[in-house]
Amino acid sequence: MTDNARQGGEKPAEISKDGSFKRQINRFVMPFGNEPGELPVEAGRYRLFWCAACPWAHRSVIVRKVLGLEDAISLGTVSPMRPRLPHVDWEFSLDPDGVDPVLGIRYMSEIYLKTDPEYTGRPTVPAVVDVAKREVVNNDYFKLTNYFETVWAPFHKPDSPDLYPEHLRGEIDALNETIFHDINNGVYKCGFARSQEAYEQAYETLFERLDELEERLSRRRFLHGDFITDSDVRLYTTLVRFDAAYYAAFRTNRKLIREFEHLWGYVRDLYQTPGFGDTTDFDAIKRHYHQSITIATDRPEVAILPKGPDLSVWDLPHDRHALSGQEGKFLIRS
Repeated sequence: MTDNARQGGEKPAEISKDGSFKRQINRFVMPFGNEPGELPVEAGRYRLFWCAACPWAHRSVIVRKVLGLEDAISLGTVSPMRPRLPHVDWEFSLDPDGVDPVLGIRYMSEIYLKTDPEYTGRPTVPAVVDVAKREVVNNDYFKLTNYFETVWAPFHKPDSPDLYPEHLRGEIDALNETIFHDINNGVYKCGFARSQEAYEQAYETLFERLDELEERLSRRRFLHGDFITDSDVRLYTTLVRFDAAYYAAFRTNRKLIREFEHLWGYVRDLYQTPGFGDTTDFDAIKRHYHQSITIATDRPEVAILPKGPDLSVWDLPHDRHALSGQEGKFLIRS
């Protein structure tokens, strides 16, 4: 998210002429693997940086926990509140002395500029840093979970689930594309739009897709059947933020997620699954989207924090088991 609009009223770099939001392209996209030109898969070599408010970063943390990669890849956490700087950044104000305990940096921009002194984009999370080299090696939020699910398999916990089964990868990839463009990024297209036409177009597409998934989930427990897959992780991080943040802050206000019968039961099913709800921080989500500096508006930097919604409903029974022919929620690797 960028604050360029606050500096003299100029159009932010990620806003097109028609007022629509065009997300910046990731800069560090070298894949993880065991072939020449790929990032070596080594336990203890990398540190994953995230913000609990950020849906793109949250999904990598969910997969890291579900697969048991916590000992192989360390985790650094930035504050959900943007620092008051002339440029967009993330800061380590949650850590003692306000610096990351491993890299000793105060702002994410420091490691981005250390990696590439010519870097001019937003310093984003998630970002994987090679600790020894002190360089960002990957900030490709679109592919990162897939790397964790595949080439990082030697470091998965025993009996870890298969979130990206080979026989479903084509279907998962296709659905992930739709989820990304129309839902994950769709809420941002609504919230960051700078024209009525761009906003309404994004709004209509967003709710068309939510309606389609509502119907799809009336017939199956998870997006691809009886088991949680990578697609479910990606959809969850938007749905879990929807009522607390996007509905009001991003004007996605046709309907709350808790007003969809099947999406609401589905997201509660995931929330009550280890790795999902226990990595979901509603306080961070609300503070970031309602109080922090974003591209969405030129509102004051100090804003009122909404008191609701009631979070106790997330633990209510969901009765999604009836749609599944299996006892568990995960497909365990053979």
